[in-house]
Amino acid sequence: MTDSRTTPAASARPQPPRAYRWLVLVFISLAMFGNYYVYDCIGPLAPLLSKQGFSDANIGLLQAIYSFPNILMVLVGGVIIDRIGTKKSTMLFGVICFLGAAVTAFPDTPALAPLGWAVNRLLTLFGADAVSPLISVMAAGRLVFGMGAESLIVAVTTAIARWFKGKELSFAFGVNLTISRFGSLGAQVSPSWAGWAYTSWKMPLLISVGLGAFCIIGAVFYWVLEGYAARHYKLGEAGKTDKVVFRDIAGFGRSYWLIVLLCVTFYAGIFPFQTFAQKYFIDVRHTGAELASWLVGMLTTFAMFGTPAFGAIVDRVGRRAQFMMFGSLLLIPVYFLVGYTTISMYLPMAMMGIAFSLIPAIMWPSVAYVVEENKLGTAYGLMTMIQNIGLFGFNLMVGWANDHWAASATNPAGYRPGMVWLFSSVGFFGLLFAFLLRRRETGPHAHGLETIKA
Repeated sequence: MTDSRTTPAASARPQPPRAYRWLVLVFISLAMFGNYYVYDCIGPLAPLLSKQGFSDANIGLLQAIYSFPNILMVLVGGVIIDRIGTKKSTMLFGVICFLGAAVTAFPDTPALAPLGWAVNRLLTLFGADAVSPLISVMAAGRLVFGMGAESLIVAVTTAIARWFKGKELSFAFGVNLTISRFGSLGAQVSPSWAGWAYTSWKMPLLISVGLGAFCIIGAVFYWVLEGYAARHYKLGEAGKTDKVVFRDIAGFGRSYWLIVLLCVTFYAGIFPFQTFAQKYFIDVRHTGAELASWLVGMLTTFAMFGTPAFGAIVDRVGRRAQFMMFGSLLLIPVYFLVGYTTISMYLPMAMMGIAFSLIPAIMWPSVAYVVEENKLGTAYGLMTMIQNIGLFGFNLMVGWANDHWAASATNPAGYRPGMVWLFSSVGFFGLLFAFLLRRRETGPHAHGLETIKA
């Protein structure tokens, strides 16, 4: 069958109007809004889960198991998108995200018991202890959600590249990220705007199902808009996807691997911290649930506006590895300030927010400078895969540490091994990798990270 976009009639069609392209961006970003909300709904729920019988290891499992399928899904997600296209893949992965959120919210449904059994079998296979049927089904829901979430991000990224390549691509990605992170912020501060729901773990998860429906709603509108555009406008080619081609890996140089190691250590110090931060602030700093939620929400707020700003600055001045060293250095004292001082939490959270804005703004684009363009899909896919291995392991590790040292409101010192020393250690390693990257990029094997300017 001939693709209508390659026929002479299709090539003679006009480009989509600018307003139409931005309408597409808004609706496809709504799918990401729902995705981000569901991902971040566990952190603000952690204090309530703890009060209602969940251990920190259980909470860590609910967040960690999201990353587990993405260790493998990144290998096939790009292939699926290439095979069925962005329209169908956005819908497919959006539906999977919604189903995962629904399973998590209804773990006491008898028909879902086999999913819980499968998760317990998976845990015992890896030498972990089995968990209760309720928790195992919730973990199954998070696993299903994880199967769709990262691939949905790739599908949306691919679609945006198709609609905006050669136009306002960087700005379009920035707008997409801002809309998406409104979902994260909404989840993180939900104890303030939905405090009435935080009397049982069930109701906040039901809210996440409702907002997770945007994964499907956004996909439906995108399906309609692209379907109309395919008949009336000339559309660009799809962008590169994050899929791994193993034969390309051997050609990656030392700078790439240092960026990957920095990626793993940096995100291990941010996202698992968010999992337990609200519980920590309530137990140790005796904040209310609303203030704890806003403290964590500061990270997302900083990132929503700081990431594009820092990206613009670095484009003008270069010195990418040097800026990443500064961001890593900024992160190290945060956990000591949180764990060993009585200073206002606004200061360390602002420092973490700046680092969370600065490093990602530089780190991901830096890959394009050190890897050949025709291998970027493999480079980003491999980087995402290794990142998810780190997030999976670190969420479990911190949850175990909090339980092992009996961290609680009556034993606040029990939080220090996990929330201070483990997180500080990855901060030190992040600084080391950033330092080694800068040394590499100021030597004879530099790729231009320190010198290239827009």
